[in-house]
Amino acid sequence: VQLQASGGGLVQPGGSLRLSCATSGFTLDDYAIGWFRQAPGKEREGVSCIDRHDGSIYYADSVKGRFTISTDNVKNILYLQMHNLKPDDTAVYYCAADSYGVECHPDDYDFWGQGTQVTVSS
Repeated sequence: VQLQASGGGLVQPGGSLRLSCATSGFTLDDYAIGWFRQAPGKEREGVSCIDRHDGSIYYADSVKGRFTISTDNVKNILYLQMHNLKPDDTAVYYCAADSYGVECHPDDYDFWGQGTQVTVSS
């Protein structure tokens, strides 16, 4: 199982970014997958996850209405579309997968990509 995140960068407040996570070694439909982030001095937190067991999608309260998680099951890519970005969204963003993954919590995910830095600043 391999994951590789990309698409981070520097953006002004109110701007948008789309993160991508190229995956291999597993089928997206069969795994729980999600995006997590870690800001300096803070614990890693779940941003948005897809539970493949029931198809439910989780969003952290702080990103609801601004971020959208999606997949391209043909290309095996996971996306995170981010709109109306705020300085508090500044963090290293990680994509992760797990064969079970009950909750959108880092402890529930075994497979991780390298992070991509998102910086929101004027």
